[in-house]
Amino acid sequence: MTSDADDALTWEGDDDRPTQKPAPEPEKKAALPRGWKAVGRRSETVGRIEEDGTVSDPAERPPLSTPMLLLIGIVGGIYLLYTVGWIVGGLTLHGSAMFLIPDVMYQIALWAAVLAPVLWFGAVWILTRRSASWVRVAGLLGGVLLLVPWPFVMTGAVGA
Repeated sequence: MTSDADDALTWEGDDDRPTQKPAPEPEKKAALPRGWKAVGRRSETVGRIEEDGTVSDPAERPPLSTPMLLLIGIVGGIYLLYTVGWIVGGLTLHGSAMFLIPDVMYQIALWAAVLAPVLWFGAVWILTRRSASWVRVAGLLGGVLLLVPWPFVMTGAVGA
């Protein structure tokens, strides 16, 4: 049983209720409106102010636009055709190249050429994640110009 002095300091049911603490204020994050770009140290931690007034998470990247998705699909298809072209063109020239270089060196060069379009596409995709869209487009189109399968283009599929 409690004494009268203790009863004066408590209300009935105080022991059963958990103590309520005031909720901490949410940490304010740095954010910029659409059209502004943060530069400098820790610029990747700056979020975006959306149209409804909420602040988006800076780690969340916006989705690619429709024209960019189409361009990536078309260029990816071109790179796939380049890979097939390097295989066909390289195998077509195999017999005539044996007079110039050893077979091992030819095989290494052939497979490096076959993998070059895939590696270029992957490198541009990974290295331009945080860059402007035009940088990614320039990298992809530069690879289209540089990686043309010349053995296939010059001799054709039948080795003319």
